[in-house]
Amino acid sequence: MKPRPNRYHNKGNLTEGPITGHLIRLTLPMTWGIFAIISFQLVDTFYISMLGTKELAAFSLTFPVAMGVFSLFLGFQIAMASVGSRLIGSGQRAIMQRVATHAIFLVFALGVCIAAAGLILHDSIFALLGASPEMLPDIWSYMSIWFTGAIFVTVPMINHAAMRADGDSKTPALIMTGVALINIILDPILIFGLLGFPRLEIQGAAIATIFANACAMGLGLYINYRHKGLILNPLKVGLAHFGNSMKRLLFIAIPAGLTNTIQPIINAFIFALLAKYGHEAIAAYGVATRVEAFAFVILMALSSGMAPIIGQNWGAQKYDRVHDTLKLAIRFCIAWSLFIAVILATFAKPIAALFSDNSDMIAYASLYFWIVPCSYAFGNLIMGWGSAFNAMGMPQRSMLMIVVKMIVLTVPAVLIGDHYYGYTGILLAMAGVNVIAGTTFHIVNWKKCRAAEKDISAAAPPGTTNNNRQTKTPA
Repeated sequence: MKPRPNRYHNKGNLTEGPITGHLIRLTLPMTWGIFAIISFQLVDTFYISMLGTKELAAFSLTFPVAMGVFSLFLGFQIAMASVGSRLIGSGQRAIMQRVATHAIFLVFALGVCIAAAGLILHDSIFALLGASPEMLPDIWSYMSIWFTGAIFVTVPMINHAAMRADGDSKTPALIMTGVALINIILDPILIFGLLGFPRLEIQGAAIATIFANACAMGLGLYINYRHKGLILNPLKVGLAHFGNSMKRLLFIAIPAGLTNTIQPIINAFIFALLAKYGHEAIAAYGVATRVEAFAFVILMALSSGMAPIIGQNWGAQKYDRVHDTLKLAIRFCIAWSLFIAVILATFAKPIAALFSDNSDMIAYASLYFWIVPCSYAFGNLIMGWGSAFNAMGMPQRSMLMIVVKMIVLTVPAVLIGDHYYGYTGILLAMAGVNVIAGTTFHIVNWKKCRAAEKDISAAAPPGTTNNNRQTKTPA
């Protein structure tokens, strides 16, 4: 079966036309798609909380490990979007198709390796996170399924990145929405044993998640090959130029993957600190971070939406459009962060009470919502700048920001806060780091961005200009 020619790729040209329109067109569908994905994570949390605080605590401990694996592969998604958008922006679409096909090969193979390692090292990993012996069976019932089906979670990430690089965020958003709907429907059926199905409890949530993502993988591969022509027949492509494709991808994927893995590792470290405060503190932190992720769906979508705009215009050396995109995104980021901070602080207890009637758990979660959101406007600037630098092909800048924020600043800060003020001290430390790191990097990054533009322009062949669409830049 031959792929149909892509009739829509001209609509994906982001180097011309109003930037605000492009940003809205790419962000809104992804807002809905990410909203759907995070909503099913909240639904998982809600249903599992009905099983008991111990089960909720066990499920909360799966989050940093699952997110660690997801974040590692997110590096390849970021790389595909960055390399793909810059190749398209510089007129090298055929190379983009080959790179996307090879990316799927690699992610599939790595997914199998990660699954095997996770299954073998399961108990050791979660013991390090502070899981008690009685929690390990509940954790295994979820993660054994999740690790086994990890490839169904990772391959769709490449499919969606290729679509977004081509200026289409609507299709991946619709697929993500479908994943969420399947999961939300199956969750209560499998967790509680409805409609004649066996009662699987936590294991049922894992099965629902993997089945939904398997559907997404199959549909995404079909659309990208048959309708969009973004990937090629793997039998014809083979391993020709595989090394070149990997060089392009790994230059972004390794630092981006490591960068995204740092956050879950530090979260796991914080979970270990919280273990001495009991199941209630662990459950509260798990709930708070999930609600936090839900609140910032639109900012995640904005980061995703602005990446192909920045990537294509960076590839075409249209730097004024890159600046305008950054300024629009930053203004919205600050405004939304302030709005969410007010909402969470005002309704802290009612929100926490949605997930548990345990008074200690509600108190711990409410305290989080009263302290940490005050720093959102500063901390979220780093997320936006990280996405921008990855799109520009400068993942080392993104990695530097996260290493400094999470390892150099957060680790010692939460240890000091925990020592002197306990649980409250940990939260105050997190908020303080957001303010310091966000402010400092925002000032420094503008200077680095303009310096990189000057370097590229100076290296360009004589006679080329920033508005020359024919200029070829390394992708």
